[in-house]
Amino acid sequence: MTTIAAPASLPARMGWFSRAERWLDAKGKGAWIAAMVLGLIFFWPVGLALLAYMIWSKRMFNTSCNTRRMASKFTAMRSSGNTAFDAYKNETLRRLEEEQENFEAFLERLREAKDKSEFDQFMDERAKAAKDTRESEDA
Repeated sequence: MTTIAAPASLPARMGWFSRAERWLDAKGKGAWIAAMVLGLIFFWPVGLALLAYMIWSKRMFNTSCNTRRMASKFTAMRSSGNTAFDAYKNETLRRLEEEQENFEAFLERLREAKDKSEFDQFMDERAKAAKDTRESEDA
């Protein structure tokens, strides 16, 4: 009769590499980077191997700021059970989103103004260079 191992005994049966990988995953991306840096310092092939593994397994690029922002937005929308607090929270979130949109619009206008001033400066320099060239040819 064969017995199936309980899930609790699974980590004990895993190899050292799998246990180390699971431990580093639990600690986060910073632990992977620290392990890679320490590997580079103490024995560079280990550090390069960790870097290659992190890139190959997409551990370096597995989450983005956008997914964290969306997750926090959904968490923030959950009701607390207190209607007064929920109303205050919803109003504050709406106001902050409006301020963020206004700030992003301001930054866009600022970029456009900077681009326009740089373009105008370029055109003025080009016109001046063309005028100087014409004057030197006429002389």
